[in-house]
Amino acid sequence: MGPLSVAGQREFLKKIAGIPKRILVTGGSGFLGSHLCERLLSLGHTVICLDNFSTGRRENLSHLAQDPHLHIIDHDVRKPYLIDADVIFNFASPASPPDYQADPVGTLMTNVLGALHALENAKATGATIIQSSTSEVYGDPLTSPQRETYLGNVNPTGPRACYDEGKRSAETLFFDYHRTHGVKIKVARIFNTYGPRMRPDDGRVISNFVVQALRGKDLTIYGDGHQTRSFCYVDDLIDGFLRLSVSPDPCTGPINLGNPGEFTVLELAQMVLSMTGSRSRIVHQAAATDDPRQRRPDITQARTELEWEPKVMLREGLERTIAHFDERLGAADRAVAAGEAV
Repeated sequence: MGPLSVAGQREFLKKIAGIPKRILVTGGSGFLGSHLCERLLSLGHTVICLDNFSTGRRENLSHLAQDPHLHIIDHDVRKPYLIDADVIFNFASPASPPDYQADPVGTLMTNVLGALHALENAKATGATIIQSSTSEVYGDPLTSPQRETYLGNVNPTGPRACYDEGKRSAETLFFDYHRTHGVKIKVARIFNTYGPRMRPDDGRVISNFVVQALRGKDLTIYGDGHQTRSFCYVDDLIDGFLRLSVSPDPCTGPINLGNPGEFTVLELAQMVLSMTGSRSRIVHQAAATDDPRQRRPDITQARTELEWEPKVMLREGLERTIAHFDERLGAADRAVAAGEAV
């Protein structure tokens, strides 16, 4: 099933907007969470952002600060809370390898306890709860593209396990709460996503390459560069989550959300160099431990159950992302230069 017609898109937007709701977004100041908060506010909902700002940034929400329908609560999701909400999006977790490997125990607990406390909140309030899971639950896959029925090839003792197994455990909790307590759940598995508001230092491949190219530094590839990734632009991903949130109750997932277009890391590096006009070199370093060789989602379920598929092609999304980083890095570099001049 392809994307919705124009009339279908209008009907979908009516369904998403619907009656204004109170919507809780954990991790709402992060890259993805802030885009979700922004979209929900634009649809007329009241949004409660719950975040301890350990990896998220307040500036991601600064342009929304005057909106009376946005409420920001500084709280660590590893501690219990009770917030009245109609819908909960659980987005709280470090998501880039440097972040989650810097505090592996904290990352695991954020995913496990964060899921537990969000589910307890949903159980108490009757909210529908949507979990932002990850393609990392598939580990280093032995089959491609990855379908939701694939059980994965995950190293439970490696340096990435704190995130991979944390997300897998969170999915377990979601389905156990659904079966045991009747909590209305929906689980989406996010594949590589990119766009404005990514942190320049977050260690993800697109932000790494764009920042290195704009600053004239070597583009660093870990391994031979033939490992593949599938890149979904952030606006498309948020559309998928919104569709999932208003899907019928039996549509619990897990459901893949990502772009099935597959590129090698080397192809991505060459594209970034071409689009930025950078003269940076491509250099290779040792491959990261447990780095997946392939990432490509099978989105048949999303097409069928949500009538969703990504619309933004990689080159178009990269243009927007490069422009964002060019503006941001230019401002940062000018501030540094001014400070040095003083």
